[in-house]
Amino acid sequence: MTAALHRLPSGLKVVCDPVPGLHTVAVAVTASGGARHEDLARSGWSHLLEHMVFKGAGGRSARELIERIEAVGGNLNAATGQERTTFTVRAMAPDLELALSTVSDLVFRPTLDAEELEREKDVIAQEIAEAYDTPDDHVFELAQACAFSGQPLGRPILGSTDSLAGARRAPLEAWRAHLYAPERMTVSVSGAVEEAAVLSMVERWFGGPASGRSAEIAPAHFVGGTASETRRIEQANLVFAVPGLAARDPDLPALALLIEILGGGMASRLFQEAREARGLAYSVDAGYEAFADSGMISIFAGTAGSKASEMAELAASELLKLADGVDQGELDRARAQALAGLYMAEESLASRAERGAWQALVWDRLIPTAEIADRLAGLTPDDLRRVAERLLAPRRSAAAAIGPGRAAVAAEVFVRGLGAA
Repeated sequence: MTAALHRLPSGLKVVCDPVPGLHTVAVAVTASGGARHEDLARSGWSHLLEHMVFKGAGGRSARELIERIEAVGGNLNAATGQERTTFTVRAMAPDLELALSTVSDLVFRPTLDAEELEREKDVIAQEIAEAYDTPDDHVFELAQACAFSGQPLGRPILGSTDSLAGARRAPLEAWRAHLYAPERMTVSVSGAVEEAAVLSMVERWFGGPASGRSAEIAPAHFVGGTASETRRIEQANLVFAVPGLAARDPDLPALALLIEILGGGMASRLFQEAREARGLAYSVDAGYEAFADSGMISIFAGTAGSKASEMAELAASELLKLADGVDQGELDRARAQALAGLYMAEESLASRAERGAWQALVWDRLIPTAEIADRLAGLTPDDLRRVAERLLAPRRSAAAAIGPGRAAVAAEVFVRGLGAA
C-alpha cells in the first residue's frame, strides 16, 4: 500500500499512509507558518501560541487535554520552527479520532485565557534566559542573526520579552486564525489506518472554510557578519556559516552528502582533522537548514579558547577544500549513511507522518522513497564538486563565538580565511 495525498475544498491537505501489520498510528498536523512569518512586534508569538493552546481548548483544561490522550496510552507534543508549526500524536489505532479531535481543539478552539497568557509569558521569559545561559545553543542564534540580519529569519524563534509583552488575548487569537488557517495546514496520518476513514475524520475535525488571508513572506537574503560574546567559561563555542540551498533546490541531495562528508560523523573531514589529527575540539560537526527560498550551512565546534582561532582557520579551509572535489570512497560512505537514514525513517511512524506533511507543504506531492534513493544513487564526485563551487561562489559568511576573551577573534578569522566579502 502506498501513501496518498488529498485536498479538501478549503485547501487543507491530507496525507494517508497505511502501513500493514501495525496496531498504532502517528499523526502530524503541520501549519505552514512559524517565526519567519512574524513582524518584529509579534516576534515569538507563534511559539507563545503553541504553548497557549495547551493551556485549555475545546472546553477542556490543560490537564484534561493531556489526560484524555495519556489515558489511552498516547502522547501529544508540538514544536514551532521558522517556517512550520507541528502538532504530533502517537496513539493506538482505535484512538485515531480521539487524537484528531484533540489537535483540532488545540488549533481551532483554544481558550487563550488572559491570566494563563500572562503566566506563560513568564515561563517563556525563563526559556529565553535558559537559552542565553546555554552557550552552545545561544551561539547558533548569534550566527543566524548575523546570517539574516534585519530579517525575520535572523530573529530567535522564542522572540524577546519586549515582543511578548505586547501579546494580548484578542491579537493572539487573530494571529491563531492566520497561522492555523485550514489552507495552510496538512494533516498526515501513518500506521494502521484506512484511507476512507481518515478522510472522513479529517473532514469532520478540520474541514472548515478557508480563511482567505494572505500567507506571503518577504524573501530572505543571507547577509553575513560576525558576532562574539566574552564569558567567563572554559570552552569556546563557535559557529561558522555560509549560504545554503532552498528546500526545493534540485541540488539539495548533493548538499546533504557534502555535509556528511564535511562534518556528519566520525569519519568526516572535520572530525578526523580537528579532533583526531590536531586535538582542536572535543565536539565538531556540520549541518544545514533549507528554508523556502534560502538556506544556511553551519559548522559547530567546542574548543579551548586558545585553540579557537586555529579551529576557525581549519573550518574555512575544509569548506574551501570541498570545491576541490571529494573522492569516491567519501561519496560512497556519505551515500550509505543517507540511504540508511532514509530507510530507517521508513520504520518510524512518527518520521513517516512528519515527512509526509513536509513533502505535502513544500512539494505539493509525496516523494516515494525509491525516487529519493535513485537521486542519491545517481550522484557523482563531479556533482558534489559543482555544488560545492556553487555554494562558495558568493563568498558570504557568518560567524559567532562565545567564550573566553581570546576566542572572540575566531569569528573574524573564519571570515578572512574564507575570503568572504
